[in-house]
Amino acid sequence: MTVRDLSISVPRQRRVLSVLVFAAVLIWIDTTILGIALERIADPRTGLGATPGQLQWAVGAYALLFATALFAAGALGDRYGHRTILVLGLLCFGAASVWAAWAGGATGLILARGLMGLGGAMMMPTSMAIIGATFPPARRAGAIAAWSASSGIGVALGPLLGGLLVDHFWWGSVFLVNLPVAAVALIGIALVVPNPKLAARRRPDPIGLVLSTAGLALLAYGLIEAGQNTDWQRWRVWAPVLAGLVLLAAFTVFEWRSPEPSFDPRLFRHGRFSAGNLALAALFFGITGQMFYGNFYLQGARGMSALSTGLAFLPGALGLALGSPVGARLARRYGVGPVSGLGLLVVAGAFLANLSFDVDTPLAWFCTVGFISGVAMGLAIAPTVAAVIAVLPVDRMGAGSAVNNTVRQVGSVLGIALLGTILTTAYRDRIAPSLAALPAPARDAATPSAERTRAVADALHRPDLIDAANHAFVGSMHVTAAAAALTLAAGAALLIVAFRRRTESSPAPVKVSVGSAAR
Repeated sequence: MTVRDLSISVPRQRRVLSVLVFAAVLIWIDTTILGIALERIADPRTGLGATPGQLQWAVGAYALLFATALFAAGALGDRYGHRTILVLGLLCFGAASVWAAWAGGATGLILARGLMGLGGAMMMPTSMAIIGATFPPARRAGAIAAWSASSGIGVALGPLLGGLLVDHFWWGSVFLVNLPVAAVALIGIALVVPNPKLAARRRPDPIGLVLSTAGLALLAYGLIEAGQNTDWQRWRVWAPVLAGLVLLAAFTVFEWRSPEPSFDPRLFRHGRFSAGNLALAALFFGITGQMFYGNFYLQGARGMSALSTGLAFLPGALGLALGSPVGARLARRYGVGPVSGLGLLVVAGAFLANLSFDVDTPLAWFCTVGFISGVAMGLAIAPTVAAVIAVLPVDRMGAGSAVNNTVRQVGSVLGIALLGTILTTAYRDRIAPSLAALPAPARDAATPSAERTRAVADALHRPDLIDAANHAFVGSMHVTAAAAALTLAAGAALLIVAFRRRTESSPAPVKVSVGSAAR
């Protein structure tokens, strides 16, 4: 199915694209801006005193709802008009930002972040559909590339804006930056953006939405709960994990048997499509985990300001922006396997370089590793995304793009859940000897996180405990980085093997039932 083509003048096409790019910056800013505020939110003196598990949920709730609501948002846009759903997404995003800014507790923040993810999910597929309807085929690829470039802008702006706001105001101010962007975007949408619908509407998929959301949420809950209790044998750990896997399996079976699936698992019968998506999931798995512990390393263990932390992450964002176009050109010449596979291996090496970080490591080394990692990510992401879509028949490329976006978000959810749990568990093990002599109440208060340990150390006037917390955190960060590196190396090997030949003389199209329409 395709959206009805609209006859729109070239000047208006440019205005539509400008508005959509401006609105999309919201999605990408919010993927990075919260990380700058996590240290303050975790601190019981300056924030909410959130536990590591609550912080994992604050980050993961956004990706969870984003991943599972993408297909429902696209179907609603087909039925009621994509501009309508885009506007609702922006309103949802803005309202949730206000809620998050003044959240009185960690639970409220988590719920607000989930609502922001829902708003983002309503914005992404509708924006792509509007671009598809607004631009003719000859200009469509360039428009999509320009829209996609907004991700680099948002990723780079997030830490910088977050650092400025946290240093001068309070942690909740990082969410208020969304309000003027949403307001200007709404005005622009009302003035210039059309409201295309599908000629033949897709049916909503409420069962698939419930199964996928509940399954992924339960899986993430079990993994995060393991980090809080450090006991995988507790029923509160294994029961949610098992239930989540069962629901995700049921979701796959349901979608496979559906004549019009929202998430089409048949696409994974193509080896290159499967390998590319799994490799990208591994990459986003590692990136999300690194952003989580990196902020605590810089602001907590090293004592840097929020703005200095944002500046320290800037080389990575610049490297990503530089590496993406280079990767696309190199892949056309040497093939996806050598270029993207090597890129992922370099990213894995950068994670291993994290093992050299200590509390007094020169910041220039941290920035250098970040820049190299960013360039390598660019080499890997752009060619791989293009390749996994290109292996599909033309009428399945829309569905493949939607699946690709979802798989990457699922990688982010699992990255924050599993790597965050590894970080928490490793920290508890390393700090335990330093806390053994404390009274039981103080020991229990200091155990959950480095922020809690520092707060107890301040109250007891024990600077030695602050040093112990910093070194224990760095050690736990090393364990987490090593786990991420292994995952990325596996993704790189999978990509290199799947794309070991530059071209296929006759790529095997994915066979699907007639009722499976492109998304």
